[in-house]
Amino acid sequence: MSFVDTFNQLPLERLVHDSLQTTPAQARATIDKNDLELADFARLISPVAGSKLEAISRRARAITQQRFGKVIRLFAPLYVSNECINNCTYCGFSRDNPILRVTLSPDEVVREGQALAAQGFRNLLLVAGEHPRFISEGYLAECVTALHRFIPGIALEVGPMDTAEYAPLARAGAEGLVVYQETYDRPVYSEMHTAGPKKDFDWRMTTPERAYAGGFRRIGIGALLGLGDWRWEALSLAAHARWLLRHCWKAQLTLSLPRLRPCAGEFDPPVKVTDPELVQLTCALRLFLPDVGIVLSTREPAQLRNGLIGLGITHMSAGSHTEPGGYTGAGRENLHRTERGRIVQDTTHASQWATGQFDIADERTPAEVARQIERADHEPVWKDWDAALTA
Repeated sequence: MSFVDTFNQLPLERLVHDSLQTTPAQARATIDKNDLELADFARLISPVAGSKLEAISRRARAITQQRFGKVIRLFAPLYVSNECINNCTYCGFSRDNPILRVTLSPDEVVREGQALAAQGFRNLLLVAGEHPRFISEGYLAECVTALHRFIPGIALEVGPMDTAEYAPLARAGAEGLVVYQETYDRPVYSEMHTAGPKKDFDWRMTTPERAYAGGFRRIGIGALLGLGDWRWEALSLAAHARWLLRHCWKAQLTLSLPRLRPCAGEFDPPVKVTDPELVQLTCALRLFLPDVGIVLSTREPAQLRNGLIGLGITHMSAGSHTEPGGYTGAGRENLHRTERGRIVQDTTHASQWATGQFDIADERTPAEVARQIERADHEPVWKDWDAALTA
């Protein structure tokens, strides 16, 4: 049995309806309740509960300190390729976007990793578009092996694979696998993904299970806020997380709540999620899932990120670039432009860069983010695990 079977039976329409009908008395009672059910979580993300954000925030802060202490784990994304065979209407890497693309060589990936290590990072997330011609299991394993010599914490955010393909990546030193379902609304998913293997909703949903079977010790999931009803997405994500905690219990679980950002293609998000709604959702997830990590990326502006320290967040990226070679300029001599997946122009202009996946909102340096974490009476953690501990 996979999560798809459970997901197909979830009464999501009723839960969203009940959320919108929550009374003030129900909201107050739920905030102080322990061992919450999915129906309780629906009340915590209700409009009425939004008016009680201060009380929810206080509870979320207390639970976070109890479970995680006052620490924030810092990491950086390292984009190795923006080649992709999928058409996703909201993504800058979408196949049909006529953008500058490149895939870094393993040596160039190491250059990027060394630049990030010099800034203090010991946790990296390798990110790539989905294109088997460029991003194969062997290529990723070579990159991971080379980076693992000086980076103890490596996670992957790449196209879904079989369990047999994940196992050698875990053995090479990749400890984590991150995969966003993007949207849990099947009709919206079908509308947003028009070409490529990513069209398969169920295959993507079962990716965390295959990664766990392949040996990853950290699993990250998320929903991309802005594509569909955010309460539907939140309820689905919460149910998915609880299922994984019960069935993939040897792995640590993290959740991400990224809001759509401007990107190539000029996609206009059909749903707007406000700052207060994002804060409410973050705190509600902490109350519902006290032991999961919650990730906050540089998609969000600095002021909001500062305010969320302590309110459920356990992981933050900093100083991020979303284009391959963004930290050192690696790969610029191999840039090419594509249209509908075909190379139409080679370019060697050194002043040009590969196109990023989306625009960054928080452009502070890693050192500035770390200082802000300290000002918030928390400790920035650059390294929290080493392979020697489990050798």
